[in-house]
Amino acid sequence: MRCSCKKCGTYMVQADSDLLGCVCPDCGYRCRDCLGTDTVVSRENLRALAFDPRFSPEALAANFEPDEEEEDPDRWRGEDTHESW
Repeated sequence: MRCSCKKCGTYMVQADSDLLGCVCPDCGYRCRDCLGTDTVVSRENLRALAFDPRFSPEALAANFEPDEEEEDPDRWRGEDTHESW
């Protein structure tokens, strides 16, 4: 996300340094508002997520497979079916 400086209104750019956030190229004001909750994941913790089993290709693909009960095309119709219309 990009935002304007609260001090001078100049378009701010993201700073990729130890202090993540945006920095104004004109006045140097730094802002972290667009980062949300101010709970930035460190680079080390982000790298560790690569080995987290929740993010394995198989686990991610399982989220996109339909459940067996969802395979019924009339599941949203309740007891009525298209034949009774």
